[in-house]
Amino acid sequence: MFAQDLPDRPERPWFTGAEANISRQAEQSKREELTLGREKKYTLPELIDFAEAHNPETREAWQTARQRMAALHIAQSALYPALDVGFTALTNRNGVLLYNTFVIQQLGIGEVAAKLNYTLFDANGRVDQVAQQRNLLRAASFSFNDAHRQLLFKVMHAYYLLLDAKGERVAAESNLTSAQSVSDATQARFDNGLATLPDLSEAKSTAAQANYELQLRIGNERKATGYLATLVTAPADTTFDVQSIDELTIPTTLSADGHELIEVALKERPDLLRQFSSIDAAKSGVREARSRYYPTVNFSGSLGELRAWGLQSAQPGAYATGRVYDAELTLNWNVFDGNRRRSQVREAEAAQKREEETLRGLRDRIESEVWQAFVDADTAFRQREAATALLRASQDSYDQSLESYKYGVRNIVDVLAAQRQLAAARFEDVSSRVAVLDSLAQVSYRTGELLRTREVPKP
Repeated sequence: MFAQDLPDRPERPWFTGAEANISRQAEQSKREELTLGREKKYTLPELIDFAEAHNPETREAWQTARQRMAALHIAQSALYPALDVGFTALTNRNGVLLYNTFVIQQLGIGEVAAKLNYTLFDANGRVDQVAQQRNLLRAASFSFNDAHRQLLFKVMHAYYLLLDAKGERVAAESNLTSAQSVSDATQARFDNGLATLPDLSEAKSTAAQANYELQLRIGNERKATGYLATLVTAPADTTFDVQSIDELTIPTTLSADGHELIEVALKERPDLLRQFSSIDAAKSGVREARSRYYPTVNFSGSLGELRAWGLQSAQPGAYATGRVYDAELTLNWNVFDGNRRRSQVREAEAAQKREEETLRGLRDRIESEVWQAFVDADTAFRQREAATALLRASQDSYDQSLESYKYGVRNIVDVLAAQRQLAAARFEDVSSRVAVLDSLAQVSYRTGELLRTREVPKP
């Protein structure tokens, strides 16, 4: 029966009827996907709103926090008495010893009763459990915030990747146009007997290479579009448009230095705040474990209405009704348990120390991440300045070389070298602008400010 769910040999894939059933379930469970318009040009804030509203990662984190809220309510319920109301109906017919003989006795009992149980004292064990669950709830809420932080950065990073791919595709189109211009000029000179066949072949080869680069950039743009679409829960094959890199204002400076950014991160990062809550939860766990060394005092009682009927052989039957109750106060103190409680305390203390060491490592990692992001952003600003100057100089060089070539002053080798330099400069210009935007997003992500400010470059 169960053999169908187990592959029968290690060297062959597993195919069975169960796989077909599960495949049909997977096909029928397709989630509702977002539809993006083909004609609309989407901005980054719009795409972020789509992602936060529909992405399953934030919803998963939200459900985890809701689970923790339910666990807190469960722990809080132990602080209150438990009240049960029930009805008992019983009948039996047995032999009982009466003096020196057995007689047949028949009974019928019906009772409606309310029962109350309440722990009066447990050395704050329940209070510590509530505190532990409350801190775990806070940790889950910080994890929810961290899920939003990560999603925001994923969308921003994917958006900038698409801007980069789109800009490089535009640059590749310009490179193809330039290469085609060189090829046409060489063809004209060749037709007039002013250029050689190798010169013409070299120019055509450069144009073909530019076309190859263009097709590569088109493919990269399609992949980047699909990746961004899936982040906002749209189908991967969705065709939509976003703002071009030329429509965005590129910042030129950072708002703070590295030390200030690190200080911000050590106050704002949700994963760091989550770790502090985890430590507080572990401390509550230690206190709860230690409370088990103390006695507990419990009260239990019941109040009800009893109706009973009984009959013994050779005797008339009897019937009675009335109110019944009982009350009990108990003290329980475990004086020996084979060192179980001591081991539980040690386990809780080790868990607390583990969380504290995790915090130390997390602080070091956050400082390193923020510093790396700051250096990358600072470098991106300087690279942007250099790329702007490089593009300007390369464009001038190419224009002058091509003009001189048309008049026979420069040769084809000089023109092709200038054209290749211009092509590389165009790509560097796009990459440097996107690098500034992406590095700033990285700084906001690493410091945790992304959750509060959601700062994106305004067009």
